Amino acid sequence: MSATQALLTSPRATELAALAKELDENKVTPGVLGFLVFAVMGLAVWFLMKSLSRRMAKVDFEEEPEADK
Repeated sequence: MSATQALLTSPRATELAALAKELDENKVTPGVLGFLVFAVMGLAVWFLMKSLSRRMAKVDFEEEPEADK
């Protein structure tokens, strides 16, 4: 028996269903934690792009002409 089947057949399944019906989906928000995670990911991308642009500026690549065969 899987965990889902055990949960659905348990005596508390009706209580969980009642709680789920009370939850208003329009009021659910990610909250402060969601904002902080998103902000940290944004800062990480910003620092990575800044580092990448610095490293790309240091690249001095000159293509050598092909030798005749």
